[in-house]
Amino acid sequence: MERLLRTCHIRNQLARECMAECLGVYVLILFGCGSVAQVTTTEDKKGQYLSINLGFALGVTFGVFVSRGVSGAHLNPAVSLSLCALGRHPWMKLPFYVFFQVLGAFLAAATVGLQYYDAILTYSRGELTATGATATAGIFATYPADYLSVWGGVVDQVIGTAALLLCVLALADQRNSSVPDALQPVLVGAAVLVIGISMGSNSGYALNPARDFGPRLFTYIAGWGVDVFKAGGGWWWVPIVAPCVGALLGTLIYELMIEVHHPLPPSELQTSSQDATEDKMRLELEPDCEKARL
Repeated sequence: MERLLRTCHIRNQLARECMAECLGVYVLILFGCGSVAQVTTTEDKKGQYLSINLGFALGVTFGVFVSRGVSGAHLNPAVSLSLCALGRHPWMKLPFYVFFQVLGAFLAAATVGLQYYDAILTYSRGELTATGATATAGIFATYPADYLSVWGGVVDQVIGTAALLLCVLALADQRNSSVPDALQPVLVGAAVLVIGISMGSNSGYALNPARDFGPRLFTYIAGWGVDVFKAGGGWWWVPIVAPCVGALLGTLIYELMIEVHHPLPPSELQTSSQDATEDKMRLELEPDCEKARL
């Protein structure tokens, strides 16, 4: 077995990061959508809305633990986009990360669909639908509440994802608060939990284009049909576009209100002082050089 595993070793760093992102998102969606499937198909007899929040929160926590040492555990195209905008992640890697994040979500949705296949058919009386009293497409992707307009959904997702990025950036900002490294995934999961508890009723708090589009694509292929893209007034694009806007907004808010105002560390202060001294000496010497030339 050890010899076989050695032959599977991949040295390419980008390939390793992409696989880590894929597996991390897989874990997130497996537990998250699995909790929705259990609550839905048992008609709230084995779990309720809080169960779903806990499923996604713990799914995020363990997804981060699975992948953070290899890829940094973005697990979300909106997070990857924000880190690229900050200059903390190469733009060249962005499309690869996004593809494998969506792939991980798709595979996890397929796993949940296989695991709960009999329960879903029994609950829906053999009809796979995106709307109606026994709709089951919502097990996998998010759909708006009946009262929610498309514009209201955009606002909902922008605010929710902005809040997520504020929390994530604060946890990663060691000059703000020194959070132990092993505790960070747990607190990221806690951030997802509190967003679900406080902002989940409008449209299911996708906050993540891969989390929504990968499972939605699975339902389209697996028998729910084109209705998964038509339901909610063509809702499908909102959990893709709005989280990206919200992530950039949350990143900008945190940077402008917190991170750029941190005092420089002593090492950087010393470097800045040396640079200033050198600039001053250069300016003082320039008139003497001019006189010498004259």
